Amino acid sequence: MKKRRLLSVLLAAMIVVMGVAGCGKSTTAVSDEKTSTEAKTEEKVLRVGMECGNPPYNWSQTDDSNGAVKVEGTNEYVNGYDITMAKAIAESMGCKLEVYKIEWNGLIMALQSDKIDAIIAGMSPTEERKESVDFTDPYYTAEYLTLVKADGKYADAASKEDLDGAVVSSQQGTKMYDTLSQIPGAKIEEALPDMSSVVVALTSGRIDATIVEKPMGLAAVATNPDLKLLDFEEGYDVDDSITSISIAVRKGDSERLDAMNSKLKEIDESTRAAWMDEAISNQPAEN
Repeated sequence: MKKRRLLSVLLAAMIVVMGVAGCGKSTTAVSDEKTSTEAKTEEKVLRVGMECGNPPYNWSQTDDSNGAVKVEGTNEYVNGYDITMAKAIAESMGCKLEVYKIEWNGLIMALQSDKIDAIIAGMSPTEERKESVDFTDPYYTAEYLTLVKADGKYADAASKEDLDGAVVSSQQGTKMYDTLSQIPGAKIEEALPDMSSVVVALTSGRIDATIVEKPMGLAAVATNPDLKLLDFEEGYDVDDSITSISIAVRKGDSERLDAMNSKLKEIDESTRAAWMDEAISNQPAEN
């Protein structure tokens, strides 16, 4: 009898130890039929934060169609390029993916306070952000373009100079907003909370133009045919740290950083481009 009890205890201990290593820990209880005691196992989890409102990188929807993932603590689902990338990363690390909806300006704080393990949200690895978090190699690179109304005053603009006098704005806390100062004579309005607000301001005539990353511009035009994307020959003066999109992890989290970079090296450019095209295609019209 003593040997049987000892064996049951040892088996329960082994189950706990086997579940400890990994991305993060999500605890569930398992019943042992022979001993009627509960042994706790820990499932490996990768907790990812994003806005869930920045198409085609990420957006909210009402169901799990096209591979959408449930947003933790809500009845919403989230999909987009970031979700496709997050699923690939989580699978390669042997983790269950959990997604948390967090406002843009709160993402880094949530990461630093251990509420999430990573930010996969179309974020650029700027020097300022690198002071607070560590970044992976880029998982996408996007140039900056100009978005205007297709029948508006600036629809035929061929250069930044042609936007002289335009009322402009973009998303708060982004380099897109900072880059507006490169438009000569532009009347820069207060930053808007998210890209959905930017598109509404543009379509309603509150602003005349905005600066967007190319995928975001393509997604906006795909769902709003009254908008037009302008690609100026001289473009905007932005460095690689702005046009590159990377995953953010906590400072010093080298194990997770290395694991993510290892997976990113396996995903070629053609695959990334196909994923982005699919995200733009799948984006719901209301986004």
